[in-house]
Amino acid sequence: MSTSGQPLPERESMDFDVVIVGAGPAGLAAAIRLKQIAPETSIVIVEKGSEVGAHILSGAVIDPIGLDRLLPDWRQDDARPLTTHVSEDRFYMLGPAGGLRLPNFIMPPLMNNHGNFVGSLGNVTRFLAQKAEALGVEIYPGFAAAEILYGEKGEVLGIATGDMGLGKSGEMKSGFTRGMELRGKYTFFAEGARGSLSKQLIARFALDQGREPQKYGIGIKELWQIDPKLHQPGLVQHSFGWPLDGATGGGSFLYHLEDGLVSVGFVVHLNYTNPTLSPFDEFQRFKTHPFIAPTFAGAKRIAYGARALTEGGWQSTPRLSFPGGALLGCAAGFVNVPRIKGSHNAILSGMLAAEHVAQALEQGRAHDELASYEEAWRSTDIGRDLKRVRNVKPLWSKFGTYLGVALGGFDMWTNQLFGFSLFGTLGHGKPDHASLKPLAQVTPIIYPRPDGKLTFDKPSSVFLSSTNHEEDQPVHLRLTDDQIPVRENLPTYGEPARLYCPAGVYEIVYGDEAAKKDPRFIINAQNCVHCKTCDIKDPAQNINWTVPEAGGGPNYPNM
Repeated sequence: MSTSGQPLPERESMDFDVVIVGAGPAGLAAAIRLKQIAPETSIVIVEKGSEVGAHILSGAVIDPIGLDRLLPDWRQDDARPLTTHVSEDRFYMLGPAGGLRLPNFIMPPLMNNHGNFVGSLGNVTRFLAQKAEALGVEIYPGFAAAEILYGEKGEVLGIATGDMGLGKSGEMKSGFTRGMELRGKYTFFAEGARGSLSKQLIARFALDQGREPQKYGIGIKELWQIDPKLHQPGLVQHSFGWPLDGATGGGSFLYHLEDGLVSVGFVVHLNYTNPTLSPFDEFQRFKTHPFIAPTFAGAKRIAYGARALTEGGWQSTPRLSFPGGALLGCAAGFVNVPRIKGSHNAILSGMLAAEHVAQALEQGRAHDELASYEEAWRSTDIGRDLKRVRNVKPLWSKFGTYLGVALGGFDMWTNQLFGFSLFGTLGHGKPDHASLKPLAQVTPIIYPRPDGKLTFDKPSSVFLSSTNHEEDQPVHLRLTDDQIPVRENLPTYGEPARLYCPAGVYEIVYGDEAAKKDPRFIINAQNCVHCKTCDIKDPAQNINWTVPEAGGGPNYPNM
């Protein structure tokens, strides 16, 4: 039954050995590895983006360990997606008018980027998709997994893709097409951070029981074409400090890619406390710093995007397996926070899951729990990577940027040299949505107006993301209670959704603007870049991010 009360036609179904949700590095690696082990296995991947890579966004400095193991000859491939090696590492602590470059020798070895590549993770996924299809994997871009299918015992049987051609009120339009049921003996969820179906699975199977709350950041990125005279291929630069205050976690990245391109971005940890903080505007301010602005003299901004990233790490990773399926990659939370890297672990997790499901299929099993996958990961390179940095995020949150980063670096050194931490394993405390202070307890942050040359507004930025949604469709950003934004969030926090959203999706509009009377909460769903920040940071946990009509959202060319 549609939301308008019209009866819906039955869905058609297709059966596979393995169904994979998400054509990111984890999902594609799982498909490729499974085909390498068991070529006759039938595999389908559904991807909500209009094409593979359309919704992929990362810095990115890529540790090649995953690619090397998955496709040992990838470096000799004429179509290889990564060609620029890291040539120089720089670390800065920034103040308002200057900064301090940190000597590389004091940085823990894990922070050394030599041997890594700078490039586009979107292009990496396109490369992997070609390899997967060549092995016989079916990939369906433009099909969003909207529903989990369960069996009589509660086991996962597969997914259903979303219906297409519904009007805003849920009525069937002339071009209506019913979604498909894709059923598998096992279903892998590789949706990335805060995936809409992964979130449901974690709650249904209590996969986070006994774990610390998952922590998140928002990463905002721009791609620039800069003056060739200023371009230094392979230069990797990170900073922390200004424009954030000492109590707010986050930092920047600036990477020189190939062909005169520079990737610049900013990450704000979503446990920030000031409801008037805008991650988007902090990023714009960052670019004006005297250490940063000269890079963009005479340059042109050519792309923009934003995405939430998982930051909880070792102690926040939920149980990965459940009856009928498993979580992979960033859906599981495998980002190494101080390294700002997760794609290598995503690929490794996809490979690991594939190896365990191959054993299950060979034994004639189906729809049971891949408990061996859950039991194995902490003793693999994924676990070793995350365990060494497990206290960096908690120390940063507890002691602030300057002391916290120093203690985190010390802890990484002790893990490197002696294999243990003096701190044990620290907790993260409360979830990110519970961290905001009321307006009455903070000093409001006033941001300067953008100049349109180095700093920009949200509408012009969203335009560069090539975001597009069919406007006459049900709103995919759903409120549990549509009164909470005005009744609770506005008087207490100034309705922070209008600020933490990097795409201008949420607004407060007044019937009487001068007197600030008759406020209404407006959702501009067509602007959504699918970052999921609203689902994470809303203090009332009132916003539920669901998939829009398939193919909608950003269309990143090489982010």
